[in-house]
Amino acid sequence: MIPVFRIRLLWTLLLTGGWGACVGEDIPRSNAGGDEIPPAHPHEEVVNGSGVNMPAWVSEPGGLTLFEHVTTYARLRAQSDYRAPTPIVSRSLSDLTYVQHRSIAFRSDRAIWREELPFEVQLFHPGGGNNDPVQIHLVKDGRASTIAFDPTLFEYGDELRGLDLSVAPQAGYAGLKILYPLNEVGHLDEVVSFLGASYFRLLGPGQVYGISSRGIAVDVASSAGEEFPDFVEFWVVRPGDQSKSLTLLGLLDGPSITGAFHFQLTPGRELAPTVLDVEARLFARTDVGKLGVAPLTSMYLHGTFDRGGDEDFRPRVHDSEGVLMHTGRGEWIWRPLTNGDGIRLTSLRDMSPMGFGLVQRDRSFENYMDLEAEYHRRPSKWVQVEGDWGSGGLELLEIPTDSEFNDNVVASWVPDELLGAGESRTYRYRLITFDERLDSEILSPEYRAQSLAQVTRTRIGWDALPGQFNPPPRTHRRVVVDFNGGPLQFLPPRAMVSAEAQVSSGEISNLSVQVLPDGGRRATFTLVAEEDRGADMRVYLRLENQAISETWSYLWEPPSAP
Repeated sequence: MIPVFRIRLLWTLLLTGGWGACVGEDIPRSNAGGDEIPPAHPHEEVVNGSGVNMPAWVSEPGGLTLFEHVTTYARLRAQSDYRAPTPIVSRSLSDLTYVQHRSIAFRSDRAIWREELPFEVQLFHPGGGNNDPVQIHLVKDGRASTIAFDPTLFEYGDELRGLDLSVAPQAGYAGLKILYPLNEVGHLDEVVSFLGASYFRLLGPGQVYGISSRGIAVDVASSAGEEFPDFVEFWVVRPGDQSKSLTLLGLLDGPSITGAFHFQLTPGRELAPTVLDVEARLFARTDVGKLGVAPLTSMYLHGTFDRGGDEDFRPRVHDSEGVLMHTGRGEWIWRPLTNGDGIRLTSLRDMSPMGFGLVQRDRSFENYMDLEAEYHRRPSKWVQVEGDWGSGGLELLEIPTDSEFNDNVVASWVPDELLGAGESRTYRYRLITFDERLDSEILSPEYRAQSLAQVTRTRIGWDALPGQFNPPPRTHRRVVVDFNGGPLQFLPPRAMVSAEAQVSSGEISNLSVQVLPDGGRRATFTLVAEEDRGADMRVYLRLENQAISETWSYLWEPPSAP
């Protein structure tokens, strides 16, 4: 039911025998920035899309590393005016429908490193909305080469007969994906896929594609309009014969920012998650109004407490159901996602965050009932912060949608310190796939695992009984939050568990904790909200003076006038 890619709905609806021959070409040594980069071997160069020569030998002993070269290109590119990429495809390719473009399939027997290594690389054909050039370079023994576009790498569906599908050999591809035996020996699965702007998706064992990441986000939910920088080049380093990880580098370019990205991919196996270590070196071409670091993009149509219309037979339709944050103070915060009447932008303020993610907690098929989309297998993704990211906020954008084909959720860290023209900044983090809980086996040893009770269910409704005489106003809301797992599974029913609740406006009354049949606890209270004013609520469980659950956080807003 869900296609391979979605229309991106971010602030506004936007759609915004071997392998291909390697090409080398000499170009003038100067670049738009005016600097010169002497190659390690002057007569062996690979054309770099930034207008700077790429030395064919990129990791000579004692010389610059590949990542240092890419960093230099990003820095020099930021010193020149932005040039939007020129579409590389014919009008026929550009106008392909989703179904038509899906009929172009990469030939698996032509995959890069096929039957040579545990990893394989496959390429995406341009067209159907992904029309900008992406150069793909392979690096082996320190030597880089570029893959020229080769139509024989693809199979074309019968419905494309008679159409002009030409692509210039030097144009490149639309993106790439990396495969690995993720679920069983001898069978290759997609692990990571880079396609469109700076989007990429990551899979762990037993999962299917859902949530996306981006290299960077710029001006999300800004009055100036969001900017979508592109990954314009990739360098894929050939791993060792028995290697369990792979290195990939990306060059990012956009109107206000450039960047050099170092990705270290370690696919998961059995109970181990897939891990992608990221280092992003960013260079501002102009002042960046709002920078979104480690952005996550997902879809939320409806869940069990905000069903709309009841025409859908499926109880839940979403790629993620909540945002989870581990603050610098050590607090775990859970905020359920919603699909409301209007655009909602909230921020969880913090100093030196430990991590954050978008989570698909409910893994039960019975709660989704979708055999094709398999929402119960969609990945959760965690951003484990490396180093001190300073002050800022985890910003959550939720956009109303009536379609599961629209990504309508964005979560990213927005630093307080602006990135001005000519400035640079580096961020390091680890992306981790998981299912419902961040166990100690998932996080790095220096990070404390999430051992507290988790929120498993949220219900909010009118605090009135059906048919009640003289019911309270509609602003009186009954809030029900269920917690399970963690310390609760070891506590007897008689344990004196209490709740602590706060609200930004209005009042909370009738706060109580009840024991659930499965040993969990239900915190329930009445929100007496103020007219035409939202209420940001928080509640957590404690035993004596010790918190034993994460903090449930939710912004209730009065319904819009009909």
